[in-house]
Amino acid sequence: MNRTMKLLMLSDIFVLTGFGLIQPIIAIYINGGGVAGGSMLSAGLASALFLFTKSLVQLPFGHYVDRQSDKTKWLFVGTILMAGVPLIYVSASSIYHIYIAEVIYGLGSGLAYPTWLGLWSANLDKGQESFQWSVYSTATGLGTAATGALGAAVASFVGFSATFILAGVLCLLGCIALFYLDYKNGWRRIMAMLVPSICWGGGNSIRKLSDLLHGKGRHNFGLCLYGLAKPSFIYPPKDHKADIYPDPERLSKGE
Repeated sequence: MNRTMKLLMLSDIFVLTGFGLIQPIIAIYINGGGVAGGSMLSAGLASALFLFTKSLVQLPFGHYVDRQSDKTKWLFVGTILMAGVPLIYVSASSIYHIYIAEVIYGLGSGLAYPTWLGLWSANLDKGQESFQWSVYSTATGLGTAATGALGAAVASFVGFSATFILAGVLCLLGCIALFYLDYKNGWRRIMAMLVPSICWGGGNSIRKLSDLLHGKGRHNFGLCLYGLAKPSFIYPPKDHKADIYPDPERLSKGE
């Protein structure tokens, strides 16, 4: 089993065990007054929304992603969407928020599932396919079983919100595992999201510092530096106020 397969399996263990915390209690949360308008019927509709959205997305997307060289990107996007679902549960006040969360869950799963299967299948060792699938199924099954019991216990003693937050943290750990599938490009994608595009001449990728000091990049880089420094000119530090704005009486005395 190579490095890619180990990371894929580790990611799925975190994600599936995270949602394993939620599955035994979500219907109780909805029906027990956790959100306005919740009932057994609405809990069933929420589950149906997830499955319907996932089924609607994954077939055409699976056909699309087969032709893409950078599959890791889509797996990361899908898993991030899924990781946000437990956090929506925490802040949900209406059954419609749960419905939205289930649609997002279905969308994320529809992006992640076919991509994950494609990457896993491409890395299977010839002659060990059944064994490696069994290792994956056993690991995720044991993890989900353990967190199923744990989720009910946490919800009973601490509350639903703590359970949802713990599930979200586990899903985020699954995202971090995927990040290491493509370590170099993963950093580039994260920095591209964090750094405003104006600082990089309107491009979508991170440029080297030397590129910023030439042509349009130098101009935009200078604008960014000016924007950061400008408040210090408008609002001088209080400790230096006397030096910047001297007392007129002291000036008249020649001090």
